Amino acid sequence: MFFKAFLKPASIALMIVSTAAPAFAHGQQIRVEQWGANNQVGGGQAGHGQRLTVVQNGRSNLSINTQDGYRNRASIGQAGSSNVVDTLQCGSRNVLGVGQIGANNRAAVTQCGRRNVTAIVQVGNNNASSTVQVGVNNAAAVVQN
Repeated sequence: MFFKAFLKPASIALMIVSTAAPAFAHGQQIRVEQWGANNQVGGGQAGHGQRLTVVQNGRSNLSINTQDGYRNRASIGQAGSSNVVDTLQCGSRNVLGVGQIGANNRAAVTQCGRRNVTAIVQVGNNNASSTVQVGVNNAAAVVQN
């Protein structure tokens, strides 16, 4: 059920995000703050030691992020309604933290490689989360209230 409800908005979101220029960090730190309605961000990290921070506060927030390489760190915070996070971690020792507060929160996480860590905290109504892990020693924690 989650995937059916998630795929259509995710497909639309992917089309929208693919038309915008994503933010890629290479040896740098990126911090994105968005306020208001219909916030969208796409971020990618390749290499090692990258830092990505996304803060979204409003309605219809969307964040799609990738981490390739090792020892990359990403923090995603979303407050409001209709929040969506879709993340991909490949490589080793990548760390991701997601915090969603509000209604209609959704999160999808895919981890491939080894020793990747993800923590998702969702507070509000209609929370949903999906995690896929391929590799060894990956860890994911989901807390919903």
